[in-house]
Amino acid sequence: MVKTGRPRAFSRDKAIFDAMMLFWEQGFESTSLSQLREVMGNISAGSFYTAFESKEKLFKEVIDLYTSTYGRVMLSLKDSSLAPSKAIELALRQSAKMQTDGCHPLGCLTVISASTCSLEHIHIREMLKEERDLVRSWMSKCIRRAIDQGELSSSTDIDMLTTFFISFLHGISIQARDGVQLEAIDAAITQIMSIWDALSIKDDD
Repeated sequence: MVKTGRPRAFSRDKAIFDAMMLFWEQGFESTSLSQLREVMGNISAGSFYTAFESKEKLFKEVIDLYTSTYGRVMLSLKDSSLAPSKAIELALRQSAKMQTDGCHPLGCLTVISASTCSLEHIHIREMLKEERDLVRSWMSKCIRRAIDQGELSSSTDIDMLTTFFISFLHGISIQARDGVQLEAIDAAITQIMSIWDALSIKDDD
């Protein structure tokens, strides 16, 4: 009879979720393997490497989980059924609400982890940059759609406006970590969106 290995004594999905919370709070570099093993159910080193191979590969799974759960707050940028201005405003407000929610670490994991990562882990920084670049591309396409639909002038500087919104979006992470309340950030978003209104001048016939 062929012997089978013992089943894992922990839930892999729960372990990844718990690891995500730790990485989110401390960043990739400041999180040690011993800390990970502890929050993942005090699993042995052997079980960790069998299940995840390395800290880096676990982190990649964590990022995949984050983007498919908490990161979904940005998906309105891809929703063509929404007016571009509404899609952007919804993304900002949903992100602010998520980032200031005390039920989990504050801020955005892909922003916070990047700011605490040294050159030694440049590959981790690049991984996080790819995730942020993806959201930036969604924002840029949303603004392009606004121009194509006549919501913004054809002379609108897409790269400038994309940078404007993305800079504010990333800044929410620091504000959230500093304890700035959602109400204040939400009020700021209202003012931010007034820039859109100022640019919503139709071209002359």
